[in-house]
Amino acid sequence: MHIEPLHADFGARITGFDISRPLDAARRADLLAAIDRYSFLCFPNQAPGDERHLAFTRELGEPEPNHLPKGEENRIEYFGTIGNVQPDGTALGNDDRMTIFLTGNNMWHTDASFKPVPAFLSINAAYEVPSDGGETQFISARAAYDRMPDSRKAEVDPLIVVHDYVYSRSKVAPDAVSPALAKSLPPVRQRFVRRNPATGRKNLYMGSHAKVIEGWSDRESRALIDGLTAEATAEANILTHRWQAGDFAIWDNRCLLHRGLGYDADRHRRLMRQTRVRGSGSTLEE
Repeated sequence: MHIEPLHADFGARITGFDISRPLDAARRADLLAAIDRYSFLCFPNQAPGDERHLAFTRELGEPEPNHLPKGEENRIEYFGTIGNVQPDGTALGNDDRMTIFLTGNNMWHTDASFKPVPAFLSINAAYEVPSDGGETQFISARAAYDRMPDSRKAEVDPLIVVHDYVYSRSKVAPDAVSPALAKSLPPVRQRFVRRNPATGRKNLYMGSHAKVIEGWSDRESRALIDGLTAEATAEANILTHRWQAGDFAIWDNRCLLHRGLGYDADRHRRLMRQTRVRGSGSTLEE
């Protein structure tokens, strides 16, 4: 495969790698090595449809059930739809409750950090994209860790942070999370600093779901988490991905933060399908 780096810290555009072909051991190893190196990979013009998309996900690991149908309906569904286009082809507008709920994704976060075993990979296929807005921005929390002075690294390395889905989604609306969903997603403990098992490199693990540092006050916790997030997401560190129809993208939730940028849902249609690969275990055991 041909690799074109996208940012000094991370990210690559990949050509010469056919997503429609099942992964053999060698191609899988090459892909995982590229993920460890670049964290974000985009394959243009390769969105494969749901059947191959899910098969590809299984080839990389165990698919992670979408927390919304699982928590609210006790139903296993491996896909999430990102955007306003519905299964019947209609599109929701700006004032729809689901459109408002999805604006929670416009905060810097890492997918499923609110689960005891958080997501490893997110895999997105873009089918309809706005002509204006709707980009996704990414930053490397690995590069952010590397830039910190040794004294700050020594401070954050042993810390445990409580991640809470209800906390983050309540920033969108006080009643954004149903009682059933809230019960299915109690707060969880995560390491503040994670380590890539293949490369040994460390990274910060934070985002909008990070509520409080264990043993710290709310004020002290917010000062450190928000301060490190502001430093990590400085403009020079951001990779902005402007989606094109047909894009197929993979990103590593262990070490990236991302956020969506808004778009006018009254004027534009957006349809992306996402699966996730479950992580290998609790961050507390890393």
